[in-house]
Amino acid sequence: MRNIGLDVKLPKRTCEDLRCPFHGTLGVRGRVLEGTVVSDKSKDTVVVQRDYLQYIKKYLRYERRRSNISAHSPPCIGAKSGDKVKIAECRPLSKTVSFVVIERLEGV
Repeated sequence: MRNIGLDVKLPKRTCEDLRCPFHGTLGVRGRVLEGTVVSDKSKDTVVVQRDYLQYIKKYLRYERRRSNISAHSPPCIGAKSGDKVKIAECRPLSKTVSFVVIERLEGV
């Protein structure tokens, strides 16, 4: 089990995935975000929806926005649809995947 340099709970299960930050060789860097898994249909990939507020200077108000981020889900974490997760930026793993799930905060 590797130390990834972030203050997260370590997964209880082990895996043989090379793209796992804890049991493989994938390094994490950059941004750490939280969101909700909205889709887990792809193999080893989940879609995380992130809600945030954007300030509109003209109207002196905030508007709600949301974005979908594709992230690699290692088997040791096993994120499912509806789970709140923490994702961290990593090197590009595919055309759309540049994040990896590092912690499952709460599940359904």
